[in-house]
Amino acid sequence: PLLTVPFGYDGIQHPTMSFPGRALQRTWHLIDATDQTVGRLASSIAPLLKGKHKPTYRPNGDCGDFVVVINADQVNFTGKKWDDKLYRWHTGYPGGLKQRTAHQMMERKPTEVLRKAVLGMLARTNLRHKYIEPRLRIYAGPTHPHTAQLPTNVTPLQPVSRNLSGNYHFGLGQNAYSHVNVAQQGVATSQL
Repeated sequence: PLLTVPFGYDGIQHPTMSFPGRALQRTWHLIDATDQTVGRLASSIAPLLKGKHKPTYRPNGDCGDFVVVINADQVNFTGKKWDDKLYRWHTGYPGGLKQRTAHQMMERKPTEVLRKAVLGMLARTNLRHKYIEPRLRIYAGPTHPHTAQLPTNVTPLQPVSRNLSGNYHFGLGQNAYSHVNVAQQGVATSQL
């Protein structure tokens, strides 16, 4: 009988990288949502929350960063989604299916439009609910209460371009894991 070997298996067990909690570096990212498309913006926020831009990324580990989004009330949809896109939920009672259009959601809760888009791109696990969701901070206006972590001289990440070329690395620049002038836990600002 012939033994079949899975494709790519070299017979060596490679150790999984594991880092203690004190080795994790959490960066605070500031994103300005003014005139940005909801889906494109959410697809750039979700990897930052998961930590996929870091070399220490593990899918089962909590290694993501904090993301602060300002001006969430000024996001855009393409096409006729303001009237056609529906947000649905159920109250739990018989006949309790509720729905609102994107335009109605923006009038009532402007931050929830972007929050639902970002969280819809993350797997529904305990990691998301306990660790990733609390690190997403969305504010409708241009101000935020996180000036200790994001001083006033911090510039927001560059907007998501419509044509993503090969040099777009989570909006951080090439070979960078945090934005310039960002307060990063565990790293002195002179090392950045």
